[in-house]
Amino acid sequence: MARLVSAVMTLIMFLFPTLNVSKIEVDKSSWNTDYEFVYCHGLSGWGSYDVQNRFLPYWGMFGGDMTKNLNRLGYKCRAASVDPDGSAWDRACELYAQLAGTRVDYGRAHSEKYGHDRYGKDFSKKPLVKAWSSEDKLNLLGHSFGGATIRLLAALMAEGDAAELAATPADEISPLFTGGKADWIYSITTLAAPTNGTTAYGFGDPELLENKDSAAYDMHIDCALALNARIPTVGCTYYFAIPCSATVQKEDGTWVFDESVNVETPVRSAGERMMALTGITPGGFVVDESWLENDGMVNTISAGAPFGEPSVPLDRENVVPGVWNVAETYRGDHMAFCGDLLHPNNIRPFFADWMNMINGL
Repeated sequence: MARLVSAVMTLIMFLFPTLNVSKIEVDKSSWNTDYEFVYCHGLSGWGSYDVQNRFLPYWGMFGGDMTKNLNRLGYKCRAASVDPDGSAWDRACELYAQLAGTRVDYGRAHSEKYGHDRYGKDFSKKPLVKAWSSEDKLNLLGHSFGGATIRLLAALMAEGDAAELAATPADEISPLFTGGKADWIYSITTLAAPTNGTTAYGFGDPELLENKDSAAYDMHIDCALALNARIPTVGCTYYFAIPCSATVQKEDGTWVFDESVNVETPVRSAGERMMALTGITPGGFVVDESWLENDGMVNTISAGAPFGEPSVPLDRENVVPGVWNVAETYRGDHMAFCGDLLHPNNIRPFFADWMNMINGL
């Protein structure tokens, strides 16, 4: 079996050679901080705790492990592993445990409400980072549904959760639910994230879903907007959103895939439906023509700042905390930030530049 795996990986690397990182220049003289960067995957994704990451890293795909290669250049990158299909809440609890080096605690109130075990895996012997505190802050980056995961984690760290505080004795409650740790997170970056939901699920009623403690539930527009109402923008944290688009508008007003963008097959069918889908959600939210542009899985308009939160276009010379800084739309499909699949995309220079910017704040 080991020889078979080795042979398959050799063939993969022959067909998709590791992309060169030697051209990336690291100028640490411009850095004012050197906090670690934690990357959180999206729906159906995986990370460094998962076996499949050894053979096909989520961050880098066939182009090679992006985090490891950037680490060799002097950056500090880690790849988290959370429930691929879990809710933003469950994933945030798992991410916290990996970062804090403790056992996953989904909360007494939450686990009783949704009928699953309160405790999960124990990461005390193998935490994702060496230290995490107000002195050892972290930069969090979330692709796709990873965006909701890191935003909810930041909110819980800052304000805790009233339901968990009320339901749990003081001597057994997780520090995640007690709040007061807003300054442990230096920056938040969402990457092609369905921050305000996605029309990839159409306009079906999410309340009809059997499992409401899931990503599929949270990503419906009505549910995403309700989740946003629970996630405040914290004044001491830097916030960034990078929308993505793989579509262009024709002269007749219709939308099509951009021929200059390699759109992976798995996202084509959803993207084509989304380019023609308008309507009203069960909760009464109007999805108009501004939602037609998409990256194959997420509407571009949704991947900016949470609706109603303070936001400005990103100006690298004037970045302030407590405000969403929305970057220029990235041209690529939904998997572009991962390095894509059959059309390898060297995303390392992009992230090296992005981390340089954050370290220079």
